Amino acid sequence: MSDLPRGRQLESFVLSTSYTTIPEEVREAARQALVDYIGVSIVGRDSPAAQPAQQVIKRWGAAGKARVILGQATNPAVAALANGSMTHALDMDDTHSQGCGHPSGPVWSTALAMGQHYGKTAQDALAAFVTGYEAMARLGGGGTYGIGRTLQVRGFHPTSMVGRMGAVCTAAALLKLDEDQIGNALGAVATTAGGLLGSFGTHGKPFHAGKAAMDGILCAELALDGFVGARHLYEIKGGWMTAFLRDDTFQIPDLDFAAKWELLETGYKRFASCRATHTPAEAAILARSKVDGRAIKRVVVYLDRTAMVTAGRLDPKTGLEGRFSIPLCVAMGLLGINLGPHDFTKETLARPDVQALLKKIECITIDDQPEDETHIEVELDNGEMLKASSEIPFGDPRRPFTWDDHHAKFSELVTPVMGQPATEQLFDLLRTFDQQADSMDRLSRMLAAPAD
Repeated sequence: MSDLPRGRQLESFVLSTSYTTIPEEVREAARQALVDYIGVSIVGRDSPAAQPAQQVIKRWGAAGKARVILGQATNPAVAALANGSMTHALDMDDTHSQGCGHPSGPVWSTALAMGQHYGKTAQDALAAFVTGYEAMARLGGGGTYGIGRTLQVRGFHPTSMVGRMGAVCTAAALLKLDEDQIGNALGAVATTAGGLLGSFGTHGKPFHAGKAAMDGILCAELALDGFVGARHLYEIKGGWMTAFLRDDTFQIPDLDFAAKWELLETGYKRFASCRATHTPAEAAILARSKVDGRAIKRVVVYLDRTAMVTAGRLDPKTGLEGRFSIPLCVAMGLLGINLGPHDFTKETLARPDVQALLKKIECITIDDQPEDETHIEVELDNGEMLKASSEIPFGDPRRPFTWDDHHAKFSELVTPVMGQPATEQLFDLLRTFDQQADSMDRLSRMLAAPAD
């Protein structure tokens, strides 16, 4: 534990972190995060939630060298807005186990856009990504009763709130800001913090990730040119946490950058839905084989205290709302419907068997039930009671993806868009991203719009 103020600890970490200070194990984790980030961005690019930002950017016509994924080159702030939005559009992007939200959307969007625009190397971009990720994870961490989860209970989206703080650290690292400038950039971005949980199920949630990246870049650029921000906003008293969390009971973890690398706590998604739906869906899939086609009378789902806060839509009307509906995801699992990026549609919602089963599902939250743990009871028409449980979702660091799992997910998402040869070439580049001198240029070319 450091005796320095929290703001100074952040400034010092950004200033002192470089490619050579990052262990190879963490670099490998950053490559995995990059593969996942690019894959989910490509499949999310044409979603309705991602299109408005791309259209605005075309209309603005801002010059720059930062690549919109499968689009034009433009200013880094607006490229990051578009890319972060598409990353989060289908809710299939990475998460952090301790509650900071979805790190790669804000942080990789910033690292690549700034790296491309300013002619940085892949090693520079990867080191800046790690820097921003570590800051974001700590600022929104603490687990069930930590900062991120308490923000959710208060109605705020951690990806938006602390994502812009991770993004500004990434941008500051690539701009090589000095300690005072880093502090000013952090102060500037803290006063932009926002993002409402009530936006879930609309285009607002993906926008949170893109806007966090955009604001991080903006505030770092402002600090480079002399902007003076408040330097006390990261302290426990009188800072942004006091303003947003108020009188809640919550636990604030020490920043303690020397203790461990938070990037190793990254989780990846099997399903294209809110992470709170994953163990309910897994439990439902396990229960389905026991049901064996027999008539269901009632389903009770037992959940941890925060699950329904983020994924509690009981009667979703659109596919996008369905990604935040535990009852729908349970129904899909029990009925054998995949929960992939293209399965949350009005057609799925309109199925008579889905609608009938939704009316039979009850969700109950248990305050002391461990986070992620789900238990399901299925009562059949004949009176038989079936049970199934899932305690750790696949892709969680406790049940991690292997490189084979990353490759399978990437291929499934990208091949329909780019074709198999280009998909394999792109995967190979990303897997060795920081080990090739021309990776940044090659990536920009491979992700250019077809007409470029």
